[in-house]
Amino acid sequence: MFRLYIDESGDHSYAHLDLPERRYLCLVGCFFDLTMYQQTFQPRLEALKEKYFHHDPDEPVILHRKDLINKRGAFRVLLDAKIESAFNAELLALVRGASFTLVAVVIDKRAHTERYGEAAWHPYHYCLTALLERYCGYLNFTNNRGDVLAESRGGSEDRQLKEAYKHIYNSGVYYQPATWFQKALTSHEIKLRPKSKNIAGLQLADIIAHPVKQEILHEKGRIESVRGGFGQELCQALAGKYNRQVHIGQIWGYGKKFLA
Repeated sequence: MFRLYIDESGDHSYAHLDLPERRYLCLVGCFFDLTMYQQTFQPRLEALKEKYFHHDPDEPVILHRKDLINKRGAFRVLLDAKIESAFNAELLALVRGASFTLVAVVIDKRAHTERYGEAAWHPYHYCLTALLERYCGYLNFTNNRGDVLAESRGGSEDRQLKEAYKHIYNSGVYYQPATWFQKALTSHEIKLRPKSKNIAGLQLADIIAHPVKQEILHEKGRIESVRGGFGQELCQALAGKYNRQVHIGQIWGYGKKFLA
């Protein structure tokens, strides 16, 4: 039994697309064998947080990239450079040693809407379709099954996301029939949970989504360079995690996808 954890980096609307930070949306999915997740990754992430941050079992610390970067709230302890360095090293080691598979989908919303006009897909749903195609491709190839859990984003957005998932499950897509998705997926509904639920897989997806997006944009020539520092170290730790073509090891099209 597998589970795909999804988070995003970027804006899902078609507004202000001349701004680079609004032009691109990245959807990242990390999928785990749930037994391995429950026995190793989840408890190790909790132990790491308990080691470095004030621990209250009723109000657990939630790893959130923006709070980590800005050292807000529980993460003020990272203002101490030695503590920050030690925490970063242990987090990188945890990511590097964890057993999961990564898929990242980036859409150039400006290019897509210029190409298709009013027929343009909802960018989040388009990325979700590409993500599910690769997740279900892995599950069907390895003769496994799994479900999907994404971060809750609010009332109307959650309803739209549930409808998009159901449409894929019930009707399939251009390249794959519904039965192909139904063979892989154990549920006709997507699970949605807020970050406050302390779900390790969602916290991982949140931390890696932005640096992964920047790496893909650099590889596609959309930005000149990728900043060094912790984000680049994370990308290096993730290099071996991407879904890939089993025979030749190709990542593009399998673990990384660029849409326009």
